Parts: sequence; C-alpha cells; structure tokens
Amino acid sequence: MALLDRAIARVLPAVPKPLVRALASPYIAGPTLEDAVAVVRRLNGEEKLATIDVLGEEITNDDEAREIARAYHRVLARVEGEQLDANISVKLTGLGLGLDYALCRENLQSLIEDARARGNFVRIDMEDSSTTDDTLRLYRELRAAGYANLGVVLQARLRRTLGDAHGLENVRLCKGIYLEPPEIAYEDPDEIRESFRATLRALLDDRSYVGIATHDEELIEDALAQIRARNLAPTKYEFQMLLGVRSARGDELVHAGHRLRIYVPFGTHWYEYSVRRLQENPKIAGYVAADTVRRLARR
Repeated sequence: MALLDRAIARVLPAVPKPLVRALASPYIAGPTLEDAVAVVRRLNGEEKLATIDVLGEEITNDDEAREIARAYHRVLARVEGEQLDANISVKLTGLGLGLDYALCRENLQSLIEDARARGNFVRIDMEDSSTTDDTLRLYRELRAAGYANLGVVLQARLRRTLGDAHGLENVRLCKGIYLEPPEIAYEDPDEIRESFRATLRALLDDRSYVGIATHDEELIEDALAQIRARNLAPTKYEFQMLLGVRSARGDELVHAGHRLRIYVPFGTHWYEYSVRRLQENPKIAGYVAADTVRRLARR
C-alpha cells in the first residue's frame, strides 16, 4: 500500500489541473474566505471545531508579508462576526520570517493581539527544519511576554522533538510532512510513531494542552489509551484532522465525547498546496485516492 501511495503522489504533476482541483476539492474549503466560513459553519453544526489557514505562504517582500497578515485579520473578524468556533493557524515564512525576524514578530504579535481582543487563539505552524529554532524562539518569547492565546506545533519526524517538548504549554503534535536529511529526521514509519508516542507522553506528563493531530489509527488508539490512563477531561486535549480525511473516524471521536478540530485551508494557491501536501505525505495521497474511488462508486 505504501508503494501505491507514493506512486499516486509521484504522478500528480502530470495530472491535468482541473482534475487535481476535482480530486482536492473535498480537502480545501475553496479560494475565498466565504468558502472557508461556509465549511466551518457546517463543521460547527457537526460539533467539530476548526482552525483556518490562508494558503499562499510564498512571499518575496515586506508588503506581501503584511498582506498575508491582513488576510488573517479579516479571518479573525469574520470568525467573531459569524460566531464560529474556529481559530487560525499561521506559517511564519508567510509573515516574513525568511525576510526579517523583527518583521515576522511584528506581524505575528499583531495577530495575537487581535485574536486576544476577540477571545480567539493563534497557532504557529511548523515548517521545515530550517525554521524550527526561530519558530520555537518566537513562541517562547511571546508566551513569556504574556500572550497565553498562542500555540505551536511539533513534528515527531524530527529527532530533536522529544527534547523540544519540555515547557511548551500548548502544542499541536503531528508526524510532520517535510522530507528532511536522515541525520536530523526519522525515516522509518515505526520510529516516527514511537517518537510521536513518546512526545505525547512527555507533553501530557507536563500537563500541556495537546492537539493530537493524526489520521494514523495506531496513534489514535495509543492516544486514547494515554487519555484514559490519566483520566483527562475532554477540555484538556483535542484531536485534530485534515478537512475531508477520515471523516467517519472523526465522527466517531466526536460521538465518543472527544473534542475534534478540523484544519480548513482556503485561498487562491490551492493547486500548489494540493500538490505539495500530497507529494510530501504519500499516505494522504492514498487516502485521497481511496476516498475518490468510494465517491465515484457511490455515483
């Protein structure tokens, strides 16, 4: 099955763009904020939370970084105006990290302050390993400055992650999709799973709030066992999944009384996001292909 997943991901650039759009449509809200609002409203009606991401983090100058920040301010205003149960997830390269650390901090801090004034929350997404130190530095600096409505992401794929986990108050824990050199990242799926389990144990032992972000059934079951062993209340953690991926399993988690947050990306850069996401994580390509076959079969 892993070979098939990789084969599917590898041929994506040769697939006509309209077909990629059709394949990716269940996994992206659409090109506009209106599309994202409609999807989040539906998810809230299913008792699911959401985190909204503006696609298009590739920026080349200060003005583009500030425009992405403005786009997120618009998201926060709409979330409040529509009374949606959703927060935002930002990539620091989109806010200017690759251009200037101070510019990125300025853009991020303005979003955190806006979110705090609206009773909302900002998650700093984790990108490739070249950004890990600065991402954790910014998170720690701003939490120390009193911004409690801020979280970060850890990737179990990186060998350093267990050591990074200590002292982080609010974390989304995922496997990670970026392909990294073997000296800094695990390549074997079982090693990545063990890193995920160990990091989750460490975070829960530290009483961190954890967004358990995985579609891997083995890791979901392990997380449920850890939750039961600690007798954690549902307000002390949440599960997280991508829009359109393993929706039935997500429904089961919600019906069992667990909080579930769905990642809702939107924007005009849907094609670049779709191809990159599927190529960097062939397992997701397999989920997409299997789900597409099921939908076609039902028709």
